[in-house]
Amino acid sequence: MTEQEKQTEDRIFEAATEVFVDKGLDGARMQDIANRAGINKSLLHYYYRTKDRLFTAVFEMIAGQMFRKFGPVFDEQMSFEEKIRFFIREHISFLQKNPKLPVFLLSEFHRNPEKISKIIHNLDLNKFWSVLENQHRDELDQYNITRENIPQFMTTVAGMTVFPFAARPVIAGLMGKMGYDFDTYLEERKEWAADFVIKALKK
Repeated sequence: MTEQEKQTEDRIFEAATEVFVDKGLDGARMQDIANRAGINKSLLHYYYRTKDRLFTAVFEMIAGQMFRKFGPVFDEQMSFEEKIRFFIREHISFLQKNPKLPVFLLSEFHRNPEKISKIIHNLDLNKFWSVLENQHRDELDQYNITRENIPQFMTTVAGMTVFPFAARPVIAGLMGKMGYDFDTYLEERKEWAADFVIKALKK
């Protein structure tokens, strides 16, 4: 791929991400994406023949960005508690930069469950558990976290970071009436949510 082709593909990805997040898979049109990328529709089809292919590529790119962001959770030098703090802090930071992402993903999960299931089929959660078990067996035993209940733990932690963004209009509105600033709340939540999870595990 030439440098010019790489730049064109980068523009397509950026434009497609914006359009898909704004309109969802069903509402997005290839012409909208081409217009936002500043290219003609024929060139867009040259790179990605169908909207489904482009959506899959964008979804996988977003997933890849998130997993690379959270790579340090596999660092054996970090304690389990440090990994909890790292994940919550970095996940909130990632969503602060991509605030529309949770609503977009949740909408697509509901509108296209089979398609999303196919895309995430290759995620190896057993590998994730194996790494945690090998690195933190004593801590996991102490907190009573097992292979059977790890989904409960993971979704609980993820929910604490995702929900403020998914329900942002309501939460920001309520906080505004109480005199709280939403951005300040997010910064404080990076530490508060981690403290809450760790204290709950130690009970």
